[in-house]
Formats: sequence, structure tokens, C-alpha cells
Amino acid sequence: MNKLFILLSFLMGVVVLASNYLVQFPIKYYGLEAILTYGAFSYPIAFLITDLANRSYGKVVAKKIVYIGFATGISFTLLFSTNFTDLISVRIAIGSGVAFLVAQLLDVQIFDKLREKKWFVAPLTSSFFGSIVDTFLFFSIAFYGTGIPWVTLSLGDLAVKIIVALIMLIPFRLLLGTLKAIKV
Repeated sequence: MNKLFILLSFLMGVVVLASNYLVQFPIKYYGLEAILTYGAFSYPIAFLITDLANRSYGKVVAKKIVYIGFATGISFTLLFSTNFTDLISVRIAIGSGVAFLVAQLLDVQIFDKLREKKWFVAPLTSSFFGSIVDTFLFFSIAFYGTGIPWVTLSLGDLAVKIIVALIMLIPFRLLLGTLKAIKV
């Protein structure tokens, strides 16, 4: 198996684990605790990984990286950051898994449909819609009915994800030409 394929799959799992952990911590500066968590800054990297794989190797390989990243990320999350006596922690793990899988597979499909457009259209559009789906699925599953202000947190999270998705266009463009075909 190709080393780059393994690396991208592993990085996807690390991004999921880090994001699942960081989403538990609201940003307590400038009055942002009701609208933003640290997870908003790490998660958009998952879309960068998926989009790079999709552009360079096609949607079949991108889906494989999503599935492997999902299995790795959820396994690590369950082992290292899920407190099974805390319902919120369990809901975060479930919400993360559902939201990640649905959003990343949506990202792969949208990207594939737009791959012939200008270089930035597919990653920006797929990340935008993937981020919307991911954010609202995750926050509603993880925090609905808990008293945590999940709607405002999700809106703040989404705003940051969209800004980070714009910033991720820079490494996307820079890394595009450096990837070689993966045979999986």
C-alpha cells in the first residue's frame, strides 16, 4: 500500500480525534464561549485532506481515506477521549461519527461533480456544504436538549469553518502538484 495513502488516512484520523477533543472546550476570550469551540479550527483540515485526495486520485480513493480516517478517528476517540459515564462525551463521539461520515462523503460527491471547474470551485463548494452538514448534524446530536447553547455554538463554529475553508485553499493549491497517483 502506498505510504502517502496511509499518511493521508492517518492524518484524517488524527484530525477527527483532535477535533472531537477540542470541541469540548469553548473559547473563553472576548465573550466567545457561547459561540465558538476550539474544534472549529482543526476540523476543516479534514476537508483539505479529502479534497486533495479527490483531486489527485479520484473519488474512490478519497472515499477509502474517509472510511479509514473515520474508523481510526472514532476508535481513537472512543479509547482516549470518551468518558462512558458522561452522556455528553458519548453523544460527542456518536455525533462526530455520524456528522463526519455524512459530511465527508457529501464533500467527495460534490467535489467530484465540480472537478472540471476552475481549481478553487470544487474544494470551496464541497467544503462549504460539507461544513454546513457536519456542523448542524454534530451539534444537534451532541448537544440538543443538554442546556448547552448548541445553536449559537454551531453558528460560530460554522463561521470559523468557512473562514478556515477559504484559508485551506492556499495549501490545497500548493500541494496539488506534489501528489503522485495512489494505487490502492
